[in-house]
Amino acid sequence: MANNILYSFKRYEKKYLLTPYSQIDLLRQLQPYIQEDAYGKYTICNIYYDTDDWHLIRESIEKPVYKEKLRVRSYGTPTETDTVFIELKRKCNGTVYKRRISTEEYIVEPFLYGLQEENRYGQIGQEILWFQGVHKTVPKVFIAYDRIAFTGREDANLRITFDTNMRWRDTDLDLCMGDYGTPLLSTDQILMEIKMPGSCPLWLSRMLSEAGIYPTSFSKYGKCYCDKILKNETIKKEAFYCA
Repeated sequence: MANNILYSFKRYEKKYLLTPYSQIDLLRQLQPYIQEDAYGKYTICNIYYDTDDWHLIRESIEKPVYKEKLRVRSYGTPTETDTVFIELKRKCNGTVYKRRISTEEYIVEPFLYGLQEENRYGQIGQEILWFQGVHKTVPKVFIAYDRIAFTGREDANLRITFDTNMRWRDTDLDLCMGDYGTPLLSTDQILMEIKMPGSCPLWLSRMLSEAGIYPTSFSKYGKCYCDKILKNETIKKEAFYCA
């Protein structure tokens, strides 16, 4: 996945929750306009970083005008010498800005904790280190999912992705430990994302409207925190006070 990868970009993202039936029907309608991208189907693995008190995700779910997150991503389960991506993702007034570097998996922790030569990864590396210096994040949650991705036949900057089999864990926070986890969504829910540098094409807007498919506010990390982490913490507190 490392070839032809963008390391800095700006785009708009819209998210939709579909059923398997609505996905099949929509793909049938989209077929003249999109094509499977060069990678087809693949698994994405992420480790999300946050402060000890979950400050970044707690702030994010309040829907501020500006928010940011740090994660480390691999495509499939890497070995220690495989390439992974350290990504700083910001969102401001609905616009997504992603800045990332690539490095070997075993370099991630030394880099994030200031044990690597600072200028090795250029300006983007400096931005990530500045972020880390301010927030002092640590690995908090692993989230993986299986993706199939498409690009526009006429506009390669249009991307439509479908994510299934989302799973998470808050132990074994190491990408090399495999992509196993507890389901995050039910099996009849599929996350579609439309990613584009500007406004949504008119033909696509009409197609979605006619199919009754509308954008939703959804964050994989946010859902994991709200539905899983907070629930677990509540259970732990109740068990403590009942002991």
